[in-house]
Amino acid sequence: MALGTDYETQDCSLARALEIVGERWTMLILRETFFGVRRFTDFQQRLDISKAVLTQRLSTLVDAGVLERQPRGGRTDYVLTEAGLALWPSLHALIRWGDGRSDPVRRRRIFSHSGCGTDIDEFGRCPACGSVPGPTDILVRPGPGLGTPTRTDPISLALRDERALLTPF
Repeated sequence: MALGTDYETQDCSLARALEIVGERWTMLILRETFFGVRRFTDFQQRLDISKAVLTQRLSTLVDAGVLERQPRGGRTDYVLTEAGLALWPSLHALIRWGDGRSDPVRRRRIFSHSGCGTDIDEFGRCPACGSVPGPTDILVRPGPGLGTPTRTDPISLALRDERALLTPF
């Protein structure tokens, strides 16, 4: 029997979520939106993704209500909706899992609570104040696991410094 290409026959909330965010490239596109990328050409440059695949993934995210298109200066920005912002804890957990969970030396990016300046833990909590800050209250900066950056595009250069999540480029 051939392996299916979707989860439509699954009666499961996780399967429904994977229908939207489970395609290759989708979580990387979402990561970039949290970092502040909004324009098609910036996504393409940062991810080295084909125009066709990027177009399809962005359309899926817009149709699902995760992103919305906003016209700006003759171009279109892709901006997270409330549904998209709600994906932050999952994305953060996957980033930390990819870093080796609790090994601070391997972290490529450090996330901190902008309210008190304390690094958030692997569960997204601020150890200093006990809150779980949302993406609008989080700063990101390079971590020791990032190594020597090789990319020289303007967004990669800007991500070498601390900046607030969701701040547009």
